[in-house]
Amino acid sequence: MKNISGRQKAAILLISLGPDLSSQIFKNLPEEEVEKLTLEIANIRRVTAEKKDAVFQEFYQLSLANDFISQGGIDYAKKLLEKAYGDQKAAEIIRRLTANLQVRPFDFIRKTDPGQLINYIQYEHPQTIALILAYLDPDQSSAVLSELPSEMQTDVARRIALMESTTPEVLREVEKVLERKLSSVVTQDYTRAGGVSTLVGVLNRVDRAAEKTIIETLEVQDPELAEEIKKLLFVFEDIVQLDDRAVQLVLREVDSHDLALALKGAGEEVMSKIERNISKRAAQLLKEDINYMGPMRLRDVEEAQQKIVAEIRKLEEQGQIIITRGGRDDIIV
Repeated sequence: MKNISGRQKAAILLISLGPDLSSQIFKNLPEEEVEKLTLEIANIRRVTAEKKDAVFQEFYQLSLANDFISQGGIDYAKKLLEKAYGDQKAAEIIRRLTANLQVRPFDFIRKTDPGQLINYIQYEHPQTIALILAYLDPDQSSAVLSELPSEMQTDVARRIALMESTTPEVLREVEKVLERKLSSVVTQDYTRAGGVSTLVGVLNRVDRAAEKTIIETLEVQDPELAEEIKKLLFVFEDIVQLDDRAVQLVLREVDSHDLALALKGAGEEVMSKIERNISKRAAQLLKEDINYMGPMRLRDVEEAQQKIVAEIRKLEEQGQIIITRGGRDDIIV
């Protein structure tokens, strides 16, 4: 398999998987990569059983190694692979994987409970906190950001948005200060993290109060940055931007109580959008549920709205719906 490129192997794998599974994979790839793979597939006339088996075996080994790395880092993966394949084969698999995969910095705290993590980093400089959060998963970062003092939240959020690249030396120094053993592989090139898209991913997961505080403060401190973030940020009221099919998909995943609670603080436009996508009987029951609730705490309403936003983002990430952002005329499917 040494004379076959990585893209050729991917094409062979997609051919072997068949059109149904391959189409699902294509949905999660950049358009440019889809075009290149399609061209590669078109150029392949025949795949031998031997070649197909070799590609499947390599794919399985790399997937297994990647899974082990996500569970416990490079050292953990190497130990398990050595038990399964022996020292030489394990080293070869890790080498092939890490040639194209950069395990992110701060991997050692990625499985740390956010409650413990906030106690550990809250007294660090805002730039240090921003750097750490930029490399963590959005769910973990949002939980930490929500627990920071309100006066620090916007400062950290702004630093994440304006962050572009960080040298390996700075990353290693921060990790050294945090006194944790680094269990990832850092290349000697500049490492990209942060930026507006990273911050948006975090803000879409924090509680509504923290999100509003950060956006409102940024509108004063840096109006242009605030406007750029708002163009990408999906909030509950933006559900009116979804087409009817997308709304129906969302409503299937939403608890009826959460929906009623979320609509307690929504405007007529949002309510009308929901009613158009449920039966008359369901709409009547929904209104009754809202009325029977009586006065509710704003925090509870916002939490329910955030749950629905999370479901919308989940469906978007799965490729089932597309969210129009920034006033573009993209078609939502």
